[in-house]
Amino acid sequence: QLQASGGGLVQAGGSLRLSCAASGRRYVMAWFRQVPGKEREFVAGIKWSGGSTSYTDSVKGRFTISRDNAKNTVYLQMNSLQPEDTATYLCAGANIIGVLPTEPGAFTSWGQGTQVTVSS
Repeated sequence: QLQASGGGLVQAGGSLRLSCAASGRRYVMAWFRQVPGKEREFVAGIKWSGGSTSYTDSVKGRFTISRDNAKNTVYLQMNSLQPEDTATYLCAGANIIGVLPTEPGAFTSWGQGTQVTVSS
C-alpha cells in the first residue's frame, strides 16, 4: 500500500516536496503524473537498492527523487515549478530487479494521487 502526500497550490518558480510512504519494500519506486485527457507520464524513478535514479527530460535539473530506507518513504523534491507541471502526481512501486522501468504497466502498486497546481 502506498500513501502519497505533499501536493498543493504554488506560484511559478516555487517548490513542493511530495512524499510516498510504502508499507513494505519495493525494488523500484517512481512518480508519475496525469492530466485529465492525457496519458499517465513517468516523472522520476529510483531503485531502492543502490539508489539509481531516472528522470523524464522536462524535469531534469529541477526535480529530485530520493528515499529514506528507515521510513520506507520516497520523496520528490520539486523546484522551479512551472504551470505545465500542474497535474495529479501518483507514486508507484514495482518488484522488478535490474531495470528501472518507466511504463505505467510495469508498476503493480499505486498510491491515491496528490494534486499539484502551479499558478502563473
